[in-house]
Amino acid sequence: MTRRNPKVGFVSLGCPKALVDSERILTQLRAEGYVVAPDYDSADVVVVNTCGFIDSAIDESLDAIGEAIEQNGRVIVTGCLGANPQRILERHPKVLKVTGPHAYDAVLSAVHEHLPPKHDPFLDLVPAQGVRLTPRHYAYLKISEGCNNKCSFCIIPDLRGKLASRSIDSVLVEAEKLVRAGVRELLVISQDTSAYGADVKYRKAAWRGDDYETRFLDLARGLGSLGVWVRMHYVYPYPHVDEVIELMAEGKVLPYLDIPFQHGSATVLKRMKRPAHAENTLARITRWREICPDLTLRSTFIVGFPGETESEFRELLDWLEVAQLDRVGAFKYSPVEGARANEAGVHIAPEVQEERLSRFMERAQQISAARLAQRVGRTETVLVDAVEGNVAIARSRGDAPEIDGIVRITRGGKLPVGEFAQVKITGADAYDLKAVPNAN
Repeated sequence: MTRRNPKVGFVSLGCPKALVDSERILTQLRAEGYVVAPDYDSADVVVVNTCGFIDSAIDESLDAIGEAIEQNGRVIVTGCLGANPQRILERHPKVLKVTGPHAYDAVLSAVHEHLPPKHDPFLDLVPAQGVRLTPRHYAYLKISEGCNNKCSFCIIPDLRGKLASRSIDSVLVEAEKLVRAGVRELLVISQDTSAYGADVKYRKAAWRGDDYETRFLDLARGLGSLGVWVRMHYVYPYPHVDEVIELMAEGKVLPYLDIPFQHGSATVLKRMKRPAHAENTLARITRWREICPDLTLRSTFIVGFPGETESEFRELLDWLEVAQLDRVGAFKYSPVEGARANEAGVHIAPEVQEERLSRFMERAQQISAARLAQRVGRTETVLVDAVEGNVAIARSRGDAPEIDGIVRITRGGKLPVGEFAQVKITGADAYDLKAVPNAN
């Protein structure tokens, strides 16, 4: 009797960078003949890829590990929370193995130990683009690991190490494979996309017969030649970003930047030890919009940072009013074990944090609604993510999947999922747009 292929269940938590780690592990497991199990019951072993950035993420990860142990019993843990194995083992001593973030070989070794592969690897079992956890038409493209910044509220450098950039030719080759496989949107991710290549002194490499440097500008230039949407995430507002804004104005990459500004008060930013905290970010935003008027800016902010005064919070609100950001997210400061920010000042009372978050989001929603209303009547290109009856759910150039808004297209039931479409914007609210297929 032929033994069936071993089945691995997989739970992936946290940010898109962790999702890419999960995809890499799954790709190698599939190449070795493992089957990805759709549920706990059919899995021979379960891998949980955890997040350990803030307390709520840690709690979610620990709960997920507990659920996997209860439902399956054979669990391997990896990811950022794995950098602190004792915390996991104190709560869940029955886990089979704990490995740290982006420890691909260690995860595979653990799976091999507790669930040996059926046979030797046959790479043709896996498509050229690998196993992905996103829909067929978009993919995350991770360009580096780690981070050299020393933000006082962040422990990512402790978890994932210093900046380690991938060579630009390997990134561009991977992007080519994804596009050939049907990907219509590439989402560039890292801890600090602006710093890409600094650790390797912007080493040169050849791709498609041309020389490219391992740097942000050349990355945008290369990806922009592939004929798909290219969306930039986690970009810090350094001066050299201006050059990429020019490519956006030329239509080479999407006019979209995800920039974690985190605050608008210079004194709070200094306590946060943010890179480029001395930059005049409002002047830079003005300059970017002069170069590329259609630029969409999204960002995240922390309210109630230790020591934040009412005056500093009002500075943040005033900054937001001038910046007129399109997409904004915010969260209340939460102490993170090992973060220097815990000693940055007096901790803000929870009820004050909640009140400030409410005021901040109310202002952000007003700005977003006004900016979206300006697009009513325009014809735009969208990417269709799903169809529900006679309504298509799509995203515009200003909408990243799962974190930004959507475009709801009435009479769009026949639009093909995963393809671009031309629509006319007919309505807007604080976050989303309404549209109909363009008659032309």
